[in-house]
Amino acid sequence: MSAKFHLAEVNVGRLRAPIDHPMIKDFADNLDRINALAESSPGFVWRLKGDGNNATDLAIDGDPLFIPNLSVWEDIPSLGAYVYRSGHVEIMRRRKEFFEPMDHAMALWWVPVGHVPTVEEALEKLALLKAHGPTPAAFLFKTPFPPPTGEPVQPELDECA
Repeated sequence: MSAKFHLAEVNVGRLRAPIDHPMIKDFADNLDRINALAESSPGFVWRLKGDGNNATDLAIDGDPLFIPNLSVWEDIPSLGAYVYRSGHVEIMRRRKEFFEPMDHAMALWWVPVGHVPTVEEALEKLALLKAHGPTPAAFLFKTPFPPPTGEPVQPELDECA
């Protein structure tokens, strides 16, 4: 973990039906529990909220079914533990029940401590990842990049020979 940077995370999805539709009921009924789990997880810093305790009312591009999830964590292991080794995983495994299939729905990137990312910034990171693949500017769990140090990388001695 870097004392100067935190990890931002976005995932977006287009619901298969409105949030109050019976098809989406299990997802909607679990939002408060899953969000509370995130907030009580080690390494959690911040998450996007709309008028309620979640971001389901913050439609992307005016589409009420296209919703964001945006959060900030201390580091990759903290977010990974929440995503893959907590009660969150049971809902995540059911994503196909609630959301339409979508490529490039998640991105990770480093932000300075105290920076609160916007949905617009997050969408830019998704577009970067789609256009260029994983880079230090936007990456995935499978292809992580370390926090920026602001210092030049020193070459290994044998690279100079």
